[in-house]
Amino acid sequence: MSYTELARRTGLSVSAAHQRVRRLEKRGVIKGYTAVINADDAGLPLTAFVSIKPFDPAAADEAPQQLAYLTSIEACHSVAGEENYILKVRVGSPADLEELLQQIRAAASASTRTTVVLSTPYENRPMQIPESLTVDSGPPRPDPARSA
Repeated sequence: MSYTELARRTGLSVSAAHQRVRRLEKRGVIKGYTAVINADDAGLPLTAFVSIKPFDPAAADEAPQQLAYLTSIEACHSVAGEENYILKVRVGSPADLEELLQQIRAAASASTRTTVVLSTPYENRPMQIPESLTVDSGPPRPDPARSA
């Protein structure tokens, strides 16, 4: 979105909107910008979530590193519960998913549980950022309790 549109939507001047975006980038709140790809048009119509659980719970947990080379894995989330990780994957067909699952099991020495996505009503929604992160409050103020 342009700075003009951002300013209009936020009720700020264009200059103020631009300054706030730059400050958020500088502070690392905004880490970057990405293109949103239509997975169907890119030949990757099948999305699934794959939960993985290591065969040996006592072994070193290196699954993210062991799976990083698999480019069909879009996201890897460490989770609490039965499984250690949930992976979001995108592939072209059920056969591609089956092959990917075999690669995941072999590379991570883990069992898998797969949930195939039927449809996606929404995703990649904008985050609701607390106002305290978007308003420049200036330099840190001294704590009155510490100055006594």
